[in-house]
Amino acid sequence: MNETKVSRFVELFENLPDQRQEWKVKHKLVDILFIAVVCTIADCDDWEEMEWIAKEKETWLRKYIELPNGIPSHDTIERVFAWIDPDIFKHVFQNWLAIAMGVAVPGVVAIDGKTMRGTKDILKAGAHVVNAWFSENGLVLGQVFTKEKSNEITAIPELLDILDIAGQIVTIDAAGTQRNIAEKIISKKGDYVLAVKGNQGNLMEEIQLFFKNEAFSGERSDFNIATVCYREKGHGRIEKRTYYVTDEIDWMQEKDKWTGLKSIGAVKREATDIATGTVTEEYRYYISSLESEVSRFAYAVRQHWGVESMHWSLDMTFNEDGRRSRKDNSAKNLAALLRFAYDIIKKAGKPDKIPMKRLRKKALMYDTYMEQLISSVF
Repeated sequence: MNETKVSRFVELFENLPDQRQEWKVKHKLVDILFIAVVCTIADCDDWEEMEWIAKEKETWLRKYIELPNGIPSHDTIERVFAWIDPDIFKHVFQNWLAIAMGVAVPGVVAIDGKTMRGTKDILKAGAHVVNAWFSENGLVLGQVFTKEKSNEITAIPELLDILDIAGQIVTIDAAGTQRNIAEKIISKKGDYVLAVKGNQGNLMEEIQLFFKNEAFSGERSDFNIATVCYREKGHGRIEKRTYYVTDEIDWMQEKDKWTGLKSIGAVKREATDIATGTVTEEYRYYISSLESEVSRFAYAVRQHWGVESMHWSLDMTFNEDGRRSRKDNSAKNLAALLRFAYDIIKKAGKPDKIPMKRLRKKALMYDTYMEQLISSVF
């Protein structure tokens, strides 16, 4: 194993500002951050476990960090994460992504929010984090925080500011379908596929009525509507999803209010319960800056679930909702730490059908595998 690569990983944490009082400092900031990342990868779910695992792996850790006063206590690790400026982690995170992403390829940047329930005691409903997930490699590209889910509207533009979305398709749920957000995506040379629901009033009514009359009725349409259909079987049901898209939208009263709007789309989902034969239908509607390319539209809509899958993985694999971090900046820093570890495992190449939880245990048991994971940064 190339130890130089792991040492270069450590360099990501070096030269970061340390605001601690120098005369009180026993442990280097780079050491604490490296321990936290390694231990989070290695199946640690709380500060106490970090201290215990770090002591068990002290000989291995000393290959890469100095540890002048041994392993820091869990209280010390927690205090550092409580006061450390979240922008420090953001700086490291963006440096890592610049390396991990390599040559940019076209894909889908799915944006969605999640409430960290473990923080709700101090922040009422809990800290809310808005993530951007990239379809082509499964990495989390960035995140911003709000105090409440309702503030996603203000958080999404902030997240877009730190992302390079040129040539990418940005997908957002209906809560983020706002004119200023569409305008920002276009200004950064990206495209969008934005979900539309009742919160957009007349826009929803126009699109819903159009597809009801021109696509769902089964009658011949006067408009050029491209379609594609996918069928899937699983979980006791058969699902049929039909995607519709058209760029013949000059009739829309709302058209000129949305920067870059070129097409509208709809998805009809029919689910048949195999046991009972019961059929349920669901309809979803979208606006898009894409031309009338139904395959790209369908791909963008289908890929959006990946950000939700990532949130599920953070809960099930990293126990995000079960972590109780409420001191100062610790909730934000913990969220960044979990996504950092998630991305590292993804970047190394997750074998098919092997749960990420098992890979975390493998990293705990085998130092060579841990080295493989963190050297994958380079």
